[in-house]
Amino acid sequence: MTENQQAKMLELNRLLKQYAKEYYEQDQPSVTDAEYDHLYQELVALEAAHPELKLKDSITQEVGGRVLSGFEKVKHETAMLSLGNAFNYQDLVAFEERIKKLVSGPITYNCELKIDGLAISLKYQDGKFVQGATRGDGKIGENITENLKQVKDIPQILPEPLTLEVRGECFMPKSSFVELNEEREAQGENIFANPRNAAAGSLRQLDTRVVAKRNLSSFIYAVATPEALALTSQSSGLAKMNELGFHINPEGIVCESIEEVWNYIQTYQEKRHDLPYEIDGIVIKVNEFALQEEIGYTVKAPKWAIAYKFPAEEAQTKLLDIEWTVGRTGVVTPTAVMEPVQLAGTTVARASLHNMDLIEARDIRLNDYVMVHKAGDIIPEVTRSIADKREVGSQPYQAPTHCPECQSELVHLDEEVALRCINPMCPAQIKEGVIHFVSRNAMNIDGMGPRVIEQLFEKELIKDVADLYKLTLEQLLTMDKVKEKSANNLLQAIEASKQNSLERLLFGLGIRHVGAKAAQLIAEHFGNMAAIQQATREELTTIDSLGEVIADSLVTYFSKEEATTLIQEFEQVGVNLTYKGLTSADKASIDSVFQGKTVVLTGTLTTYKRNDAKKMIEALGGKVTGSVSKKTDIVIAGEEAGSKLTKAQELGVTVWTEAQMVEAFERGE
Repeated sequence: MTENQQAKMLELNRLLKQYAKEYYEQDQPSVTDAEYDHLYQELVALEAAHPELKLKDSITQEVGGRVLSGFEKVKHETAMLSLGNAFNYQDLVAFEERIKKLVSGPITYNCELKIDGLAISLKYQDGKFVQGATRGDGKIGENITENLKQVKDIPQILPEPLTLEVRGECFMPKSSFVELNEEREAQGENIFANPRNAAAGSLRQLDTRVVAKRNLSSFIYAVATPEALALTSQSSGLAKMNELGFHINPEGIVCESIEEVWNYIQTYQEKRHDLPYEIDGIVIKVNEFALQEEIGYTVKAPKWAIAYKFPAEEAQTKLLDIEWTVGRTGVVTPTAVMEPVQLAGTTVARASLHNMDLIEARDIRLNDYVMVHKAGDIIPEVTRSIADKREVGSQPYQAPTHCPECQSELVHLDEEVALRCINPMCPAQIKEGVIHFVSRNAMNIDGMGPRVIEQLFEKELIKDVADLYKLTLEQLLTMDKVKEKSANNLLQAIEASKQNSLERLLFGLGIRHVGAKAAQLIAEHFGNMAAIQQATREELTTIDSLGEVIADSLVTYFSKEEATTLIQEFEQVGVNLTYKGLTSADKASIDSVFQGKTVVLTGTLTTYKRNDAKKMIEALGGKVTGSVSKKTDIVIAGEEAGSKLTKAQELGVTVWTEAQMVEAFERGE
């Protein structure tokens, strides 16, 4: 019995360390948080029952103090968007030219170091820190409040009783990173690849005492609702955050021109290695909030900001092989397999080769010595071969002619650099499509991980995503390591996913160029799947922020017989095909004084919380923004309204009292 228990503990330790590495170091988890937690608690129970068998390097040795059961999800009231990228001076000039087409008059830019850490959101209620969260997918993050309380420079109480939300970056200083890795190496544990992964892994610890030992730090760079503090610019916002006791990066400046921005970039590109923390670029923002509001946003990012990425470091190594893999859209992608090499603080053994055109253009051959760099200091990439070190008799690399998975002939479509497998029944494409379909931002079928999906295909239990809804308990129980409880949980998750709103299904279909945000806009506009299937290119491009590429992709997808059949299968098994929020038509039909109006809330509201008032106005067809401009229709002024009220009066914008707003709500207007 003891031997069995010891073997079980060894296996659990091995699995947990593998899963921890995938999650914390590789950002590629193969199991859910729930599965990880279950195995972890099983190991804790075994060690408690048999302390004499506890391994010296057990993963549980890191645990002590308050252990959290996991992280609840947090919905961001204001989305945490990503930024577009610039890689050279010409990109910055193009960025400025785009802005000047949207606004007139002088523009200043606030420049800040781009900290290589983990984006966080901090909420304060009446001056007290009440919630901290990760960025997640921009809409939904993880509640890591207790862990962020261990970061010493994050204030727990503000000097003023303010209710606000700030955003910033949590990072691990270089000295803490070196110290941590030395400690882990001495204990025979895997070292972290870089400070960013170390910080991310630390904030996801279930033990707050582990987090406290990691010596994390933070820099705050934004206020989610600057109007709440009557702030007018990014630089004034940073100054106010500094006054409130937040840790603000001291290296930022305001520049009058792109030339000044470029000089700032050159300065810190040289100084980056002397800083006590990692940076991977410079963030440039239009400084004035009113101009930011006027410039606006794309689906993914603000138009008024851009992140300049420093040129990556390079290293030399030997190319041993080229592996080809098939994605869910049929693109066949080459990956370089190399002798391991240290690059920008990480060990690299695999790197992207992008496509066959690049391999040919750079004359990259097997057994060549090659130069590797990290694109944006993140993705390893082979940049060139070193021809004078090439083996005698070396031959140019030959492009594959057949799919590595299904052996179908590959094609090189017009205007594409990629090789494609166009076999719609290619197993690799179908598998990748199912993995995408069940993912968190799509149909969110908990427990349906890549390993489960692999088994479903191996046992021929599914052939496409619709087959997921036809699975039975008896079928699931034929799979390895699937017991009745987990099988029932999986069936419940599949059943629950049938009730998802339309945008999740649309995103889950994996239509080229249709991301989660675009799927949301499309579903909101048309309301149901039948209308989307019948939509023309012209109708699709009338949707704000939706371009011709997405429209063409949708029309092409729904013109296929296979797509029609798939939607019919969904309908037959009871998958919801309608949008569950207010559609664009619903909003347009609302007879309200707010319909189609741009509204700004300012000052302190006494009857409604600001966010509740915002939701009410939006439900009545209005749009709530943060800054007053010539495009503003109504300013609702609460108590102690400041500069926004003054600006509204100067521009001749209609000003309401809170009482007028409440009266409109009560009339349903």
